[in-house]
Amino acid sequence: MKATAFVGVTFCLAALACGEGVTENRADAPAGRDAGGGRDEETRDEGTTDAGAQDASEPSDRSDTSDRSDLSDVGGFDASDASDLSDRSDPSDVATPQDAGTDAGPPLHYPGKTWDEKDPGEAGLDSARLDSYKGSVLGRGCVTRGGYMVYTWGDQAARGDVASACKPFFSHFLFTAVEEGLLENIDVPARQFEPRLDAINKDLGYKDRGILFRHFATQTSCYGVTESPGTAFDYNDFQMALFFDTLFLKVYGKTYDNLDADVFRARLCDVIECEDSPTFFAFGKNDRPGRTAISVRDFARFGLLYMRGGRWNDRELIPADVVLAATTSPLPNAIPRTNGVEAEMIAGQRSLGSNTIPDNQTDHYGSYSYLWWTNGVDRDGNRQWPDAPLDTYGAFGHGGKRAMVVIPSLDIVTSWNDSGIDTPEKANEALKRLVASVQ
Repeated sequence: MKATAFVGVTFCLAALACGEGVTENRADAPAGRDAGGGRDEETRDEGTTDAGAQDASEPSDRSDTSDRSDLSDVGGFDASDASDLSDRSDPSDVATPQDAGTDAGPPLHYPGKTWDEKDPGEAGLDSARLDSYKGSVLGRGCVTRGGYMVYTWGDQAARGDVASACKPFFSHFLFTAVEEGLLENIDVPARQFEPRLDAINKDLGYKDRGILFRHFATQTSCYGVTESPGTAFDYNDFQMALFFDTLFLKVYGKTYDNLDADVFRARLCDVIECEDSPTFFAFGKNDRPGRTAISVRDFARFGLLYMRGGRWNDRELIPADVVLAATTSPLPNAIPRTNGVEAEMIAGQRSLGSNTIPDNQTDHYGSYSYLWWTNGVDRDGNRQWPDAPLDTYGAFGHGGKRAMVVIPSLDIVTSWNDSGIDTPEKANEALKRLVASVQ
């Protein structure tokens, strides 16, 4: 496999690159702190029955990117501008489970076709405190530790939409495309695969010609708003739909009919032995393709893959340095939230959820890293989850109602759906109770 997917130009604000000043969070942006998943994300009934398939575009001709510089700036921007997650990557402060199984300890345990179970006490967790954790989450969920299923509530096999918590799957397959040689790096211009970007926003200097795949994976493409790519954060479901279709239909060359079988399952879900047939088509192929339906126990497998540095048993699905960069590189607080002024999109552009135009759901709060939410610090010095370990990261949808959270320093992965959580404060309270269960 390639050494790393994070090669190419350094990620920074265009204004900073030009030596210009950058404002902080815009005063005219919508106020209020929103949880991961965004406030405007559309909420429809979670179904998993496929609708009629629709034809997808064939792969477009690719331009040669062989002359792009091959830089190994893992993380993608100057770390001095990032939120304080320094403890995440300091091995003296944070456990690194992916390094276990050497002479220092026993081999790592992975689930097989089903999860092996341990009693909470056997896994070093307190049952009564886990009951309290469950009471703060509700819905259905699970807790794993050390690769074992330790605690469950609700229907573990129920496959349901996870809303915006699906997005780390998209960045995962972006990195996989680089590892497989389908993309040279994540700084390939999207226009090489979606030429319609060349023709929009003439009055803005055809700004969308500058969108890189890195911008999609950090929600800084500024697609549908007036800023230039890389200069602002816009949590935007139209952008995510464009990312999904460009990546899977053009880069991978698949259709909605074979995407689950040839990519989602063959390259990921089958390898980590998911039990409940996850799908990219929670509502069918004609209704918000990309919205992912997955059970809580299968979602925990994806979290375990990342906690183990991208390895599943003896197979590396994604390099450990890419996993580390993907989950420890929150956007710098110098990157402002978009002003939210509408700009032209491709005719007929679909959305992954929200129908609000322009779409501008939330800020990044110094805690958004390649479509994962991390425990960063916002512009006012507030940490995302103050009662959780600094190395906590997760996938969140519908404001936290649907989520999967990884805590590497505690060797814990937890997942929930249809919960009562809808703010970072409620997520923090739940994680506080989970952490308190550790004996």
